[in-house]
Parts: sequence; C-alpha cells; structure tokens
Amino acid sequence: MAETPSQSGTNGEESEKQRVDRNFAELLQAARVAVTGVQVLFAFLLTVPFSERFEDVTSTSHWLFYVSLVGAAIASVCYITPAAQHRILFRQGLKDQLVRRSNHYAIAGGAALAVSMTAATLLVTDFLFHNWLAVATAGVIALFAAWAWFVQPAIARRNGR
Repeated sequence: MAETPSQSGTNGEESEKQRVDRNFAELLQAARVAVTGVQVLFAFLLTVPFSERFEDVTSTSHWLFYVSLVGAAIASVCYITPAAQHRILFRQGLKDQLVRRSNHYAIAGGAALAVSMTAATLLVTDFLFHNWLAVATAGVIALFAAWAWFVQPAIARRNGR
C-alpha cells in the first residue's frame, strides 16, 4: 500500500513528526522489555531482608544488598520516567525533547541495572561459596553487561559514522 502525503514527507520519506513518534515508540518498547526484568529483580530484593537467613549475612553483604536494591530502584525510575513524562507533556509539542531525555534515562537505567545485577550476583555467590568465585562471577557479569550494553554499541555508533 502506497503512503499518502499525510503519512510521509513530500518526497516519500519520513516526516520529522513521524520520526519523533517512531523514535519514542521504539524507546517505550525497549523500556517495556527492560522494566519487566527490573521489576522482577526489585520485587525479589524487597523480600530478601525478611527471610530468616538474612540475619546471617555479613556487614559487607548488607552493603551489597543495599547497592543492589538502590540500583534496581534507580533503574525502575529511569525506565518508567518516559511514560510518566509523556502523560504530563502530552500535546505540549515537546516530544522531540522527551525522546532525547528518555534516551538518556534509558542509558542511565541500563547502568543502574548492571550495577544492581552485579551486586546481587556477588551477594548470592558470596553467600553460597565464600571464596574468589563470587568476585570472579560478579566481575564477569559486570564486564559482559558493560560490553553488551554500552561498549559494543558505542563502537558500532562510532564506526557507523
């Protein structure tokens, strides 16, 4: 089906409004994927201090738990922000600004999620093994998240120009 002039720019390309709308829809879809994982992690972390064995963990483990919990909370806020701001800014002509800001929140949410996952992994593996394996496992998780979520796309972005 051919596009009509109202669906595209005058030369058949995407209009600026369509580009902004598409970019926002893509950001929201990515956030929907990420927020599910964040919510599961956050919900789990909220229950941990109420378990019987939590009293047995060390002071260091309490700090790891704190870092993981706060990281998950920050990630939740970052991933939910675009939808919340969209409701407040609806029909104000600020969608392009909202898209740019939402992209920054998504990146910050990914960083907070990586911190939370790494700290949670270190907390659990240290509780299970009490040795170097905990630090090594958490380190691998942190490096892999950094590579897959930030470094590899940054390299592709730089090479794509």
